[in-house]
Amino acid sequence: MSYNTYIIIVTYNAMPWLDKCLGSIDFEKYKVVVVDNNSQDETTSVIEEKYPLIKLFKEKTNLGFGQANNKGISYALSKGAEHVFLLNQDAYLVDNALDQLIQFQKKYSEYGILSAIHTNAERTRLDRNFSNYVRFDANPAFYSDHLLGRPFQEVYEVPFVNAAGWLISKKCLITVGGFDPMFFHYGEDDNYCQRVLFHEFKIGVLPNTFMIHDREDRKNEKIKPYSEAFFSKKTRSFKIKYGNILTDDIKTFDSEIKRLKRQILKFKLKGQFGHAQANTNFSKTLSELKQAITTSYNINRQTGPHYLSLNPNQV
Repeated sequence: MSYNTYIIIVTYNAMPWLDKCLGSIDFEKYKVVVVDNNSQDETTSVIEEKYPLIKLFKEKTNLGFGQANNKGISYALSKGAEHVFLLNQDAYLVDNALDQLIQFQKKYSEYGILSAIHTNAERTRLDRNFSNYVRFDANPAFYSDHLLGRPFQEVYEVPFVNAAGWLISKKCLITVGGFDPMFFHYGEDDNYCQRVLFHEFKIGVLPNTFMIHDREDRKNEKIKPYSEAFFSKKTRSFKIKYGNILTDDIKTFDSEIKRLKRQILKFKLKGQFGHAQANTNFSKTLSELKQAITTSYNINRQTGPHYLSLNPNQV
């Protein structure tokens, strides 16, 4: 049973994974929406030629992960979807994993987000990042049950799992909304999980369902201190921390800027004028960001289909 579920895939130069990703989907059961973020390879032409059942949105610019997903989610809800499954372009479903997720969410509607277990491409071990999401602090029972031979729980509740393979219910989407446009790429799933928990939904992983996240050979570039990439990551971290509606950290935002200004003064006194200038620029960025984070914080504490394009009869 599909329970009227749409699979949403955001693509960007997806050719290395496209056939494996789409080949893992049962098109007889599920409708598929692809939002392409202006790929410069053959992604869209291959989809049009080989996968005519897919609803394809070809964007003229890169909307980013969250906003492209919002477009796909809005379309799915306009067609009456009761669940949407967000699938990364570099991720593949295994066997009947999606069926199991849907049936469980249908039975236990308090789980706004459900995920299968993520493995590497060879299915020889867990995806590295995923293994951190089910660590002891997230759920003390997950590894213990597996290693000590105890019966698996039906679901392992966690505070976060990445959005490479999320099943989200319509009820959750209408209550929590879509991804916050404050994030372009990375951080949007952290923010969304915070909002899901705030609005009293649960996030869970089913222990006997699997998907592949094919990214193990991808190299992480080292970020140089005080480089553009360094401050981009710090900006994203500030958005995640101070936009977190589970906390009151936003009240301490000004004190963080004051601390940064003291650090700038120290750099100047040490004659490290390059570091001082870079942090001065970052301080200005944070000052400009304060209003955006405050607005986001206030919106996300309210219930409603924020950031999704819906007409009244879809709510």
